[in-house]
Amino acid sequence: MSVNVNRSVLDQFYRYKMPRIIAKVEGKGNGIKTVIVNMTDVAKSLNRPPTYPTKFFGCELGAQTQFDAKNDRFIVNGSHEANKLQDMLDGFIRKFVLCPECDNPETDLHINAKKQTIGNSCKACGYRGMLDTRHKLCTFILRNPPEDTGSAKKKEKKSKKKDKENSSSDGEAANHNDIDAPDAVDRDDDDEDWAEETTEEAQQRRMEEISTHAKNLTLSEDLEKPLEERVNLFYNFVKQKKEDGAVDFSDKEILAEAERLDVKDTAPLILTELLMDENIRDQIKKYKRHFLRFTHNNKKAQKYLLGGFECLVKLHQSQLLPRVPLVLKDLYDADLLEEDVILAWAEKVSKKYVSKELAKEIHAKAAPFVKWLKEAEEESEGSGADEEEDEDNVEVVYSASARELKVETVKPEKPAEEEDDFDIDAI
Repeated sequence: MSVNVNRSVLDQFYRYKMPRIIAKVEGKGNGIKTVIVNMTDVAKSLNRPPTYPTKFFGCELGAQTQFDAKNDRFIVNGSHEANKLQDMLDGFIRKFVLCPECDNPETDLHINAKKQTIGNSCKACGYRGMLDTRHKLCTFILRNPPEDTGSAKKKEKKSKKKDKENSSSDGEAANHNDIDAPDAVDRDDDDEDWAEETTEEAQQRRMEEISTHAKNLTLSEDLEKPLEERVNLFYNFVKQKKEDGAVDFSDKEILAEAERLDVKDTAPLILTELLMDENIRDQIKKYKRHFLRFTHNNKKAQKYLLGGFECLVKLHQSQLLPRVPLVLKDLYDADLLEEDVILAWAEKVSKKYVSKELAKEIHAKAAPFVKWLKEAEEESEGSGADEEEDEDNVEVVYSASARELKVETVKPEKPAEEEDDFDIDAI
């Protein structure tokens, strides 16, 4: 029975199908293993080598894997149900098959061994980007790149041509002209095929193929450039979007360009410079989606975001220095900064982005918010069930006289009458 490659698509007429995984458990005790009987067919439907999803299962399950391509045996150590593996395959498809732009599975992987990067291109929408190589499977893919489709076709064509030549040479009456005949037929066929492709649509398709090839060359050339040049390319790309008035809805394009140039970690530093100023508190809300595409589960990108904020404080010192704790709280509430990243930043004053003196001032202004984070963490770790009600009554409030954040415990009103929480942004 076949299922949709993208199982979140419920359309029964969805064109991309794959066989449902068939798993067979063999052995006993420590030697027990699960053989994925039809892994070759499943992988063929995904246009990926069968070793990739098998290895993915091993990474996710923490189990060893074995491959025997000649005998069509792909094994994961341990006993695993087919339904469990099928659900796990959905994760592989999302990460390594579906296009991040259009969710189409017609994608190819491109390996750059020198840069240790994995590119992803979509035949349907033309998307080109870079895979996040933090998953363990990426190490395996870099060491075992997929066979190029074009090379495979060339090998197949050469094999067929050789078979024709061998068959034409059989027989006692064969002569030199007869031996050359298959080549002549091949050339005639090629000319005939080319003659058929003279329509305007075919010419346009060939021009698109040439354009795509040129883009691929540009992609490779850009990745060969030093980091500084690639960052500058990204800066100019975002700047142009801003000047064209298209930056507000170009978050996906900006992400794709950062991935293409392999500058995803440093991107928040550039975005902060181009998209934010003294009105950063409003701009955090406006461009939250742009920044989340880089900082979500990426602590390195979050550190660059903090660096960008320090640079902003330097540019708009009189307006932003007093608001440092408020801005940090906004970034924290928007999930752009994680707690441990902020606490690690607060531990050490750095002059990487601003002078040592200004960095000390920024850290001093941030101290009340950092203190609140630490105390909230300690309370959450040390509290039991009896203290949950008290924790709900701890709020961060703003003192107009002191112009800083502080922690206060407030007593709730009558339980029946609920009031809105104190809004720190209303100040």
